[in-house]
Amino acid sequence: MAMMSTPAGTIRYWAAARAAAGTAEEPYTAWTLAEALEAARQRHTARPEFARVLLRCSFLVDGTPAGTRDHKTIQLAEGGTVEVLPPFAGG
Repeated sequence: MAMMSTPAGTIRYWAAARAAAGTAEEPYTAWTLAEALEAARQRHTARPEFARVLLRCSFLVDGTPAGTRDHKTIQLAEGGTVEVLPPFAGG
C-alpha cells in the first residue's frame, strides 16, 4: 500500500493577521488545520503578536467556515486554501 503525502496548500492572512504575520500568504504542509496553524506559529515566533492575533481569528478552509469545530478534526486538502480572518470592525 502506497503512503499518501502530506497535503500542501496556501494559508492567506487578512487585515491584522497579515500585519502580524508580515506576509499576505505562505504555504502549508499539514493534515489538519491544527497542524497548519501550529506550524505557522512556529515559523513566526519572532513576531509574538502573530500568536495573539490567531487566538481572535476565524478560519475558512476551502471556503467552509471552521466555526467552533476542533481544529484537529478539520482535514486539509492538497492544493487547499486556509483563510485567516481577524475580527473586522463594523460587522
